[in-house]
Amino acid sequence: MTIIAPRASRRDFIRLTSTMGLAAGLAATLAACGGGGGGSAASAGAPGATGARASVDPSANAAASNPDGVITAGISYELGTTGYDPMTTTAALTVAANWHTMEGLTELHPVTRECYAALGADLPVKVDDTTYEVALREGAVFSDGTAVTAQDVVFSFERVLDPANKSLYAQFIAFIAGVEAKDERTVTIKTSHPYSLVAERLSVVKIVPRAAALADPAAFDKNPIGTGAYVMKDNGAASQTIVFERNDKYTGSHPALAKKMTWQILPDDTTRTNAITSGAVQAIDAVPVANLASMSEPVKVAAQQGFSLLFAMFNNRTFSDARARQAILYALNYEEICSTGMGTLATPATCFVQEGHPAYRRAKTVYGYDVEKAKSLLKEAGVTTINLLCTDHGWFSAVRPIIRENLEALGVSVNYDEKKSSDVYSFVDGDQGAWDVVIAPGDPSVFGNDADLLLRWWYAGDTWTDQRMHWKGSEAYTAVQTKLDEAVKLEGEAQISTWQELFDLLSEQVPLYPIFHRKTPTAYNSQTLVGFQPIALTGLSFVDIGSTAA
Repeated sequence: MTIIAPRASRRDFIRLTSTMGLAAGLAATLAACGGGGGGSAASAGAPGATGARASVDPSANAAASNPDGVITAGISYELGTTGYDPMTTTAALTVAANWHTMEGLTELHPVTRECYAALGADLPVKVDDTTYEVALREGAVFSDGTAVTAQDVVFSFERVLDPANKSLYAQFIAFIAGVEAKDERTVTIKTSHPYSLVAERLSVVKIVPRAAALADPAAFDKNPIGTGAYVMKDNGAASQTIVFERNDKYTGSHPALAKKMTWQILPDDTTRTNAITSGAVQAIDAVPVANLASMSEPVKVAAQQGFSLLFAMFNNRTFSDARARQAILYALNYEEICSTGMGTLATPATCFVQEGHPAYRRAKTVYGYDVEKAKSLLKEAGVTTINLLCTDHGWFSAVRPIIRENLEALGVSVNYDEKKSSDVYSFVDGDQGAWDVVIAPGDPSVFGNDADLLLRWWYAGDTWTDQRMHWKGSEAYTAVQTKLDEAVKLEGEAQISTWQELFDLLSEQVPLYPIFHRKTPTAYNSQTLVGFQPIALTGLSFVDIGSTAA
């Protein structure tokens, strides 16, 4: 087995070459991957950066690939029930699928996190402080052959922004005052105030054909039509295999390098591992730590530090006292959670964002294992019972009993329950029973990596702040919204400093807060996949990746 670092940065990747003593090797190597440092004005200009950037050469990858090649993958996340409509879906699997079939005016490359013109002919042109123009790429058509028009772009933005549609993406583009068609191939974007992240943020809205989306919304949700490099032929709902084919009508700069792509939905760790080791698939995400030693050439494993985290979310109806929320975080044995529970593929959170992020600074409050302090805070808050609810994701299965034992050691009654992720949120959203703390994974960096987006995902939209945390309307909530709105009007060091003030505030209030940031090991066949590089995001990306396998 080989665990490699395909990019130059020692900070972000692990490199191992032996199959013996794997656990010790992981511990030693990953301890050196922590990185450090805060942001600067220079780094702030590249909000997607988390360390060394990868070099991607699509033309070289294309030349080395079989034009009739096939890509096969095993995906750890279940399909769920949210469909694929890019206005509504936020599930890890469907979002990753849409990277390949849908486009925004701009996109963030999954590997480099660099912002590039996608459906737009170029990045947004600034007309004045609150006006931008984007021309559509020449000859752009949807996968059904219909031409992309400015009206389709206007429709795509308006439906996300329409409160009636309750799109979680609306919070990321709340700065947009309106989108209008200047002509058939150009749109004008008006912002409500100067905004420093326009190009990056436009990427969260995928452009869809107005006529098809309106004609049959349910059918569109199952099989949406986009302008991406691939076309979905089977959504996996019945087959548990998502099938893509090359979109021969694609006119952009990142064409499909394989003729066909299939993703098997394999949430079971053993099944997914067997699939890569047997050669049934060429890549898998979320390689279990326990199975790393079973990998051997030509299979390689690599992991990049990203924002992806495990968080504790609190019910502010029952845990309205910040001391109660803090107590839970002080009760956790982070060393045991990260070393034993995660095989050192996790780093205890010292800030809302991970070390290496451009906006990182060690937070004012950093939680460590302090049982006595946790007991004292719980007593002060008057908490005698903890209703603990966890998602059942396999990759942190060894962490859940540690957290449960940590809380039981506080001398209070702990009622524990474990559910599928979709069932956890149905339970919480529907007020189906008592809960105080939810432990679950999250990774909004799949939508973008600037601090504003990461913060707004949990701390701005009503779905999380009101419907789930019941935190909306509190003094801390109001303070966070004020700072968020202030920061996006700034640039450089002033912007970073304001985000860091938010990190400090959240580290004290913790309505929802990271326990750790994770490295996600990805396994891939180095002989048959051309140009493959792991990503620091949840899921797999085959943008600019080819295959020699037919």
